[in-house]
Amino acid sequence: MTKVTVWNENRHEQKNQVVREIYPAGIHGAIAEFLQADNYEVKTATLDEPEHGLTEEVLNHTDVLVWWGHLAHHEVSDEIVERVQQRVLDGMGLIVLHSGHFSKIFKKLMGTSCDLKWREADDKERIWVVDPSHPIAEGIGEYIEIEKEEMYGEHFDIPAPDELIFTSWFEGGEIFRSGCVFKRGNGKIFYFRPGHETYPTYHNEQVQQVIKNAVKYVKPVDRKRPVYGNAKPLEAIAVK
Repeated sequence: MTKVTVWNENRHEQKNQVVREIYPAGIHGAIAEFLQADNYEVKTATLDEPEHGLTEEVLNHTDVLVWWGHLAHHEVSDEIVERVQQRVLDGMGLIVLHSGHFSKIFKKLMGTSCDLKWREADDKERIWVVDPSHPIAEGIGEYIEIEKEEMYGEHFDIPAPDELIFTSWFEGGEIFRSGCVFKRGNGKIFYFRPGHETYPTYHNEQVQQVIKNAVKYVKPVDRKRPVYGNAKPLEAIAVK
């Protein structure tokens, strides 16, 4: 069974009554609930736990880490970021949601600023499937329509994605690369744009389906990891 850890800084839920009403168990709790319903083995972790809930033991028993953060990116320990990065390079899958684009771990793995345009104005968002053959788009129609969301607009300062699955259009006219896969070392990363805390986006069944599909796609490949370093020849080398 795929083991998933859902990480959330869990700060908006403590500060904002609107967020508490939408996500009474926290954003992490809402995501964990629909993943558990899909028969994943799920645990949660939050910023204020010791080691942010991401101990070596937890990460070593995590196939896919889901990450949501916004207010407190700067409070995440560099030591924990290094730990997560190494697990991704070793093969752990990482799903970064919404404002997690500015997280230390995402910026470290991308090597760019990961900056963008944004606006909170109840924009309609239409998330178009631009790669209908991709497994992360399984069960999704031509697009997902979200009545109200925060706008993210280009230019999104990320490396060119290895795979682009979704592109968003917003009521104000902007577009955005909203579903991107990146490969780093032995691991896969999926960035998925929607999920502003004051909207019930993670209650949307199609958004949930994308995240469930992404867990299947980015989970580690069942094979031995490559061996690095000095290597003996596989065959005899002729003396020249």
